[in-house]
Amino acid sequence: MASSSDAPLTTLHPDLFHAHVLSRLDGPSLASASSASSLFRNLCLHDPLWRHICNSTWPSLSDPTLRPVISNFPAGHRSLFLDSFPVLHHCSRPDHLDRSFAPAKEWISAVDIYYHDKPIFSRVHRTQTHTGWFECSPLWIDLLGPKESVPTPLKYARKDEDWMKHLEDTLSLSWILIDPARNRAGNLSSRRPVSAQRHWLTGELELFYAAVIACDEGPSEWVQCNIKVACTCSEEVGGAMRVREVSLTVEDTDGRSLNGKQSMVILQRAVERGRRKMVNEEEAKARFEEFSSIKRDRRDKRERSDQTLDMVLIFAVITIFAFLFWCFFS
Repeated sequence: MASSSDAPLTTLHPDLFHAHVLSRLDGPSLASASSASSLFRNLCLHDPLWRHICNSTWPSLSDPTLRPVISNFPAGHRSLFLDSFPVLHHCSRPDHLDRSFAPAKEWISAVDIYYHDKPIFSRVHRTQTHTGWFECSPLWIDLLGPKESVPTPLKYARKDEDWMKHLEDTLSLSWILIDPARNRAGNLSSRRPVSAQRHWLTGELELFYAAVIACDEGPSEWVQCNIKVACTCSEEVGGAMRVREVSLTVEDTDGRSLNGKQSMVILQRAVERGRRKMVNEEEAKARFEEFSSIKRDRRDKRERSDQTLDMVLIFAVITIFAFLFWCFFS
């Protein structure tokens, strides 16, 4: 039932709102408008509006193979948008662990890279998660083949340090992980790079995007989704930049890469239960540095423990040899 304030609006055809008013709004504005009244809520449930917003925000979602997947979401494109925006911010461990949590048989990754917020790379990748190789091997989802590279409109145009800073400020990324079995999705990217560097051997540009996620079980309370974008770029002014690698891995605070089975359970729970939050560049980098600091501390602790064990073993060996030497001459 429309409120009295909506009475004059009910005389207008809904197509007028869809074509001339609501179609001009972005996703967050459209979601806010739906809470204004029951009339606007009904108008804002129009799926073509949300399909346009999803496809313009993430061009990879316009892939025809995703249409039946998105149509199974409770509210279609609207549900997908609300799951994927803002980014996933799963920051607390559950009080009760659901042991009946069934793993998905397939993951779908919808990935977009933007330069000055304009898309320059889009790709949809399906990962079969029920194979023995996937479950036992370290998780590594790579969107490009070993010899594949994708050209970009970017041209090397400044000194190396300035160029890296320029890419940190302008090259953003979205990695939407879709669980078609549960009709849920989550954005695993920090949007802006948390680190940029040149590889010491190949000279490739490497940009890292990261999301720190709480781990429901296991020795590590936190894991980090690392998204790596590697680009080949000549250091000569005017050299073209090509994307050679776009990959996703998951590691714990001990620096170990998790296998597919461990990663699948953690990420599925995060997608289904995690909060979504707007994370700015400073906060994303701070969480990345905090996670890196925990890894360094644990690595240093292991090294000190190994050194102590080595000293004990050396002392034991010296003691045994001294005892045998004494016994021989006595």
